[in-house]
Amino acid sequence: MSFFALSLPSPVGSLTLFANDDALNVVEWGRGAEAPSSPLLDEAAAQLNAYFDGKLETFDLPLDPCGTEFQRAVWREMSRIPYGQVRTYGDLSATLSSSPRAVGGACGANPIPIIVPCHRVVGASGKMTGFSGGTGVETKIQLLTLEGAPLPAPQLPEPDLFD
Repeated sequence: MSFFALSLPSPVGSLTLFANDDALNVVEWGRGAEAPSSPLLDEAAAQLNAYFDGKLETFDLPLDPCGTEFQRAVWREMSRIPYGQVRTYGDLSATLSSSPRAVGGACGANPIPIIVPCHRVVGASGKMTGFSGGTGVETKIQLLTLEGAPLPAPQLPEPDLFD
């Protein structure tokens, strides 16, 4: 089996895509080591560019992320979240008969971010929570903004009445 890699610039930083002969396996932030590309990676790069240009809402790529059966179930559920919408960890955990914390762990372990849209999973009441790619929550907000997803109002600190 052959392995391929392709790096590309994006609005959320450099991304490196990794695939085998049959499927995309990983999307990482940063520029990876030079390696041969493949028609699959060229198509993945074209779809990502179309996504960032606002011309693609649904990716159509063969995926083979490495993970446990539970993680893969969470990633399948995340992939069902429509473009421009969000779900909470609690929503996904109810669907999977699990806990929000376990869903959060699987989200954080997602090896194919953006394409498997872990950025569309938010905390209770829409609270922005961690994101493992790019600059963290700022990148998550950037991706959701690109999609036109509803974002919660910024949380201001409570005033100290005794100042």
